[in-house]
Amino acid sequence: MSQLSIRSALPDDDEELARLDRAAWSPLHEVMPEQQPPYRPFFDERHLPDDCLVAEAERRILGYVRLGFPTGLEANAHVRQIQGFVVSEEARGRGVGRALIHAITDEARRRGARRLTLRVLGHNTPARTLYEAEGFAVEGVLPGEFLLAGEYVDDVLMGRRL
Repeated sequence: MSQLSIRSALPDDDEELARLDRAAWSPLHEVMPEQQPPYRPFFDERHLPDDCLVAEAERRILGYVRLGFPTGLEANAHVRQIQGFVVSEEARGRGVGRALIHAITDEARRRGARRLTLRVLGHNTPARTLYEAEGFAVEGVLPGEFLLAGEYVDDVLMGRRL
C-alpha cells in the first residue's frame, strides 16, 4: 500500500463513501438491513462531510470514521461519539483502522471533547480488540439488544477519556 493519508471528507466523496459502506455491509457490524436501490446518500443533515475523516492512498478511499454527538443535550456536549467506522476489505490488517481511530481521537479533542464513546456489536471481535488497544473500555452491555441473522447479539457501549 502506498502512502496513507487521513483527511476531512469532502462533499464530492459522497458517492465513493456510500459505495464503500455498501460493500462493507455485514451483520457482524451493522444493525440496519442491507441497502437496496435506490441508495440513500452518505451525507445527510445529521452526518456532514466535516464530521467524517477518510483514509486514502493513491486517491482511493480505503476507510472512514464519522464523529457525532450521542445526544442533542447541552449537558453532554463535552462527549463525542464514533457513529460510523469502515475499512475496506483489502485494507484491513494494514493499520488503516488504527490510523483512523488515532485521527478521530485527535479531532474530538480538537473540538473540545472530554470523552469519546462508541457502540459495537458484541460479536465484532476485531473491532472490539482495536478499540480496547486504543484505550476504550467496556462501560456497559445491552444483552441481546439486536436480532441479527437469527441470533441475539449484545450492544456493547465503550468509551474513553480524552
